[in-house]
Amino acid sequence: MPMDPSSAMLSQALLLLQCIILTLGQYDICKSLVSTDDGPTWEYYACQPKPMSMKEYMQIRVEPPDITCGNPPERFCTLENPYLCSDECDASTKELAHPPELMQDRERNGLITYWQTVTWSRYPEPLLVNISLSWNKSLELTDDIQITFEYGRPTIMVLDKSLNYGRTWQPYQYYADDCMDAFGMLPKRVQDLSATNVTRVICTEQYSRWVGSKNEKNVRFEVRDRFAIFAGTKLQNMDNLYTRMESMKGLRDFFTFTNLRLRLQRPALGGTYVQRDNLLKYFYAISNIDIPARCKCNLHAGQCSLRDGTLQCDCEHNTTGQDCSACERGFKAKSWKPGSYLPTPNGSPNICEASGTSDKCNCNQLGSLHARCNDTGFCQCREGTTGQKCEDCMPGYTWKQGCVPNVCDDELLLCQNGGSCIQNQKCVCPPNFRGVLCEQPRCQGEKGCDGASACYLSTLTLLLCLLANSLLKASA
Repeated sequence: MPMDPSSAMLSQALLLLQCIILTLGQYDICKSLVSTDDGPTWEYYACQPKPMSMKEYMQIRVEPPDITCGNPPERFCTLENPYLCSDECDASTKELAHPPELMQDRERNGLITYWQTVTWSRYPEPLLVNISLSWNKSLELTDDIQITFEYGRPTIMVLDKSLNYGRTWQPYQYYADDCMDAFGMLPKRVQDLSATNVTRVICTEQYSRWVGSKNEKNVRFEVRDRFAIFAGTKLQNMDNLYTRMESMKGLRDFFTFTNLRLRLQRPALGGTYVQRDNLLKYFYAISNIDIPARCKCNLHAGQCSLRDGTLQCDCEHNTTGQDCSACERGFKAKSWKPGSYLPTPNGSPNICEASGTSDKCNCNQLGSLHARCNDTGFCQCREGTTGQKCEDCMPGYTWKQGCVPNVCDDELLLCQNGGSCIQNQKCVCPPNFRGVLCEQPRCQGEKGCDGASACYLSTLTLLLCLLANSLLKASA
């Protein structure tokens, strides 16, 4: 039966509207009702939530607990006027208190509010602070992380991330006024990176040196500049970025996290050595932490909502779970997998199909908790294990009679200072370094130690170290 003219015009208008919507943004709709000869039907697309500011949803923990100023009340100075110490921090007075929640509040009426630590009155004991940020959700960075410091940026700081809700941590970026002195690393900028080493953990001096300007407050973890390596300086070629996300090992995981941590290791010094006669001017103060990101939904959701106090994906494609990481009851796929950015511009949704009766499950005995599977055909996996039969390992794990957490790897958990990663389970360190990732000078804090020797190896020592590492690899 032929379609009447008014219905035909309406159908064409709907198709035109759909095309306009598709061109407004990539991967922001999950399905669309389309007309076919057999009538309307759903067409599915890979989809992801829009970016948003994650500071409104983060939980902040500051350690040690007594590092926040104000209890007892304390005077402090500024580096610009180091001998005018008329400011006071007092936790019992709202106008003079500087609690941690002021790192994520909205500034009102132009008044800057900030969290602040005690002053460095216990010098030479290091003024060390850890600030942990958690969301109880997997997230993906979409733009630069920006931390705004008042009264000077730290001269030494580390940004860490976790992929497993804070159980283990790995460095994201090092910051220092002298990278070689602080971490034994040559300074680099993100602009120095290329497509082959874009996920390298670097140390930058760009945000730590004293410039004497109140406007120099921000410390960044540059995400846009890394995106630009693939998408161009103005991010016009996003198709190429999404293609690389699929094809380049570890790239997408590099921008993924569940928790972040700031390790503040030395405050701003005003461009000089520590002046022990006026320690009231040394402290940390943060007015804002901005983290633009999106919920990680494995390309199975176009929205993310706050439910029961937790961010959760609004799953499509017959998937379920906080990250849309399983099929809904009554649906299954040959093997669950995330949606794909390819082929651009709509990607592959990889939806879960309706299931029939499930057979004996054939769960992997080493990866699963028991031999039974659920109605979707998925086995119940042990920690770090994934896949329909629990036969694969999640990022950060290696299969060794089951999935075990990586101690090190070549992508995210990098051995530092020339160390070598052996079978993802051990960093073999050069003689002058120690620690899980060879991040600590071996002689640090020991009597009779020449501080310079911790950062430099003689040519002979380096050759012996390389020879030992080669022999270990050969025997492994």
